[in-house]
Amino acid sequence: MIGDRVRAAATVVAAGVLLASAAVAPASAHGQHHHPSRATCPPAASAVGYSDALDKLVVDGQEIGGLSNLAWDSRRGSYAASVDNHGSDPSRVWFIRDLSHPRPVGDPLILRKLDGTPYTGETADNEGMAVLPDGRFVVSSEVEPSIRIFSRSGLQQQELPVPARFAVAPKGEATENATLEGLTISRSGRILIASMEGTLSGDTGDGSFRRLLVYAKSRHGFRLTKQIGYRVDDGMRIPEIAEYAPGKLLIMEAAWSADVGNTITLYASDISHARDVSRVQDLATTRNLVVHKRLIDDVTKCPDLGATAKETQLNPLMDNFEAMAVKPAINDRSFGASGHRGAYDVTLLSDDNFNESQTTRVLDLVAQLP
Repeated sequence: MIGDRVRAAATVVAAGVLLASAAVAPASAHGQHHHPSRATCPPAASAVGYSDALDKLVVDGQEIGGLSNLAWDSRRGSYAASVDNHGSDPSRVWFIRDLSHPRPVGDPLILRKLDGTPYTGETADNEGMAVLPDGRFVVSSEVEPSIRIFSRSGLQQQELPVPARFAVAPKGEATENATLEGLTISRSGRILIASMEGTLSGDTGDGSFRRLLVYAKSRHGFRLTKQIGYRVDDGMRIPEIAEYAPGKLLIMEAAWSADVGNTITLYASDISHARDVSRVQDLATTRNLVVHKRLIDDVTKCPDLGATAKETQLNPLMDNFEAMAVKPAINDRSFGASGHRGAYDVTLLSDDNFNESQTTRVLDLVAQLP
């Protein structure tokens, strides 16, 4: 979340590129804007459109905001998105149908502790989410940090082990509000991967090293099997990850500063043969163990699609994007003779932090992924 802004402002990546505007189709009454012919986002993506339909939307007296993740819930036929934290409000999960024309469906789900009382924005910071094949919800919170599994009714059932060094200092080596932010599940439903937004103090150097936790399903639930090393670009953090093919991740890197606004990049990384760095105390001493990555999209350099921003942005299409969903782009012909092979629909969702100067925005992209 951009409480992260205090930290990110000190380590911003400046993008000194002026962005060209692109003509867009007229917006509907619900705020959908779709580019008629696709707008290129370098080096391997296209912008399809965006929607601000969810921004400051009030449903039965409850304002939608603070959305930090997207997870497909096949039983509801909709995406689930949790509110990261909002004061003493109960921790809610909203359900959203049709990301191209987003609208909430049904009542939000309240996430509750083992004793049945609700988690709130003061006791949980629910940044990552995945849905298990049996329909249960896996949610990562930045507070401890923790990874909890909830029933379909929202009642906590169990908590996965997180290594002690990942705890927030002084108990561990993590920085407050920079712990387990991203969460994804394999298509088989047997692998969970959680990503650290920030670095551990034990990983020295320039502060660019990050760790991912990999959990595998066993007879007795999910067990931690390995840690993976990753390196972000200068000044960036990891707000979200998504598995798009077996062993392959799309990783979002982000930064913010008052004079630049939001900087967003997407990288692909094959972790199928990644080395286990669980016993490596300092990733800066074993840089060869971090996984390789390939730039897919410098989202900040997408055409602005005619979007407007409420605060300073080099590209007014940008906002505090923290959530991401990826699926194969069936029958897509954006990338030539290969058709839809390797092409994926990528949807980004921004967290407005219930702030009037930010927007809950859905951005639709198509990307060529390796």
